[in-house]
Amino acid sequence: MAGRNVLGIPIPSFGSKQAPPAPVGPPDAADLDGRNSIVNACIYRHGSRSSTLTSLEDTFRALHETPDGVAWIGLYRPDAGELGVLAAEFGLHPLAVEDAITAHQRPKIERYDDVLFVVLRAANYVDETETVEFGELHVFVGPNFVITLRHAESPDLSHVRARMEQEHELLAYGPQAILYAIIDAVVDGYGPVVAGLSNDIDEIEEQVFVGESQVSRRIYQLSREVIAFERATHPLSDVMLSLEQGSAKYGVADELQRGLRDVADHLTSVNQRIDAYRELLRDILTVNSTLVGQRQNEEMAKMTEASLKQGDEVKKISSWAAILFGPSLIAGIYGMNFTHMPELSWWFGYPMALALMATTSVILYKVFKRRNWL
Repeated sequence: MAGRNVLGIPIPSFGSKQAPPAPVGPPDAADLDGRNSIVNACIYRHGSRSSTLTSLEDTFRALHETPDGVAWIGLYRPDAGELGVLAAEFGLHPLAVEDAITAHQRPKIERYDDVLFVVLRAANYVDETETVEFGELHVFVGPNFVITLRHAESPDLSHVRARMEQEHELLAYGPQAILYAIIDAVVDGYGPVVAGLSNDIDEIEEQVFVGESQVSRRIYQLSREVIAFERATHPLSDVMLSLEQGSAKYGVADELQRGLRDVADHLTSVNQRIDAYRELLRDILTVNSTLVGQRQNEEMAKMTEASLKQGDEVKKISSWAAILFGPSLIAGIYGMNFTHMPELSWWFGYPMALALMATTSVILYKVFKRRNWL
């Protein structure tokens, strides 16, 4: 009779009298123009690696020769031809294959008959540039296979494979255990990103109160990174919820259920931190705008004060210039020495000119003094 694996998916049982099925790989499995995007392809049996392959054709053949085996095929940026070969061999749904080819998908989980299609977004914090890089990972999980498709350098699943090969009891649970380990590794990778973003926010807070001119740009850039990180982590919560709700229905092992709940708890903590970062950055931006406004007001006040002082100096200079202008004008007139000037032969002309100069200066001084120009 047919049994069920930890995915809850019916799988055929192979009795002792039943011969293993002959290899039925698609006829074009070996005709891919020499292209090979396989990073690693292995067959596992009872929690241990039984064979390592280098081509899809060999992998299909080895899987058919191992009825109770599980194939884990890791691919890096496969083309449509390779995905078509995999779809023909494992019965992958055309919509899932189209999503895998197109990429740029949000984290999600979809079930197509006996195959799960999971999209994950890995994140990596780059210390040199203080930025967050994202990688997209597509996972097909079937009754006896797991196919992982990477569209970026991250996540590196080699350490996940190494961990699973050391934990034979966990690997013996089959494809669902591999899916759990992959999700666990992706969520664990969020930890350094959260720490990096936290450090960046601390630095920004210091820059805001120091008054660095470029801090507004950095706040905006960091806010965009936090939003992009949020788009990678928040939808994954729905994926974890779907897996948790389907665990009892499909008979997932208790050990895996506990592991999935632990991963979901870590993811919840990450999402809470991200939400807090968004609010904190919004508050920091508001505070920075307020401080910038205050600094601008202070600069305007200083400029106004300087303008007032400058105006006072101009008033003083203008006042003294006007006071000196009166005597200069009188002296200039009487210094022309024309022949026909009535005042030249006047006995009181000189004292009168001096008196007029003094009177003009005194009057102008009092006028300017009254107006607070002096």
